[in-house]
Amino acid sequence: MTPILHDTLLTQLKWRYATKKFDPAKKIAIAVWSALEEALVLTPTSYGLQPLKFLVLTDPALRAQLVPISWGQTQPVDCSHFVIFAARAQNTEADVDRYISRMAEVRGVTSEALAGFKNVLVGDVVNGPRGKVALEWAARQAYIALGNFMTAAALVGVDTCPMEGFDPAKYDEVLGLPAQGFHAVVACAAGYRAVDDKYAGMPKVRFAASELIDRR
Repeated sequence: MTPILHDTLLTQLKWRYATKKFDPAKKIAIAVWSALEEALVLTPTSYGLQPLKFLVLTDPALRAQLVPISWGQTQPVDCSHFVIFAARAQNTEADVDRYISRMAEVRGVTSEALAGFKNVLVGDVVNGPRGKVALEWAARQAYIALGNFMTAAALVGVDTCPMEGFDPAKYDEVLGLPAQGFHAVVACAAGYRAVDDKYAGMPKVRFAASELIDRR
């Protein structure tokens, strides 16, 4: 494995910004999008449980329905791919069993060998502290995924715009999420900036590292 240069990382993070105006004619190449989807899958989550669903919207008619319930913002229709980050409303023992089965399959062990880990999970995310605030807990995982996705996109030269400016309940209704046990938490438009997006050339405003980083 060859790490990217630290200069490359910082250059791309300084290049990215919350793109307000996308070029609808520019689409993300299939191979590039495939890598970004894999980045979503590879996002770290608590226990590795992945209480999330990523809805990748490319259908123009469906995306058009989202504009009126996104405070009139047009990123959902102008971007190349629009991703909804949805969080699981409640964890069940069946969810844990499914994860344990997948872990056993990937690591070449038996589910019985993972019984102790299963009991820990059930005791926490189903019946314990995380279980009592399951949606809030899963929503935090969704924001980890959002950050991971945006950084990965920047590294491959894809613009993004994270969006909380929408009506979650209406998104849920349009996308049929409650029936699947999920709720929309945040969204992200991905594509390529329009040449006349005035925000592209604005200096990035950040506090000095000395004000944000406390080294001890």
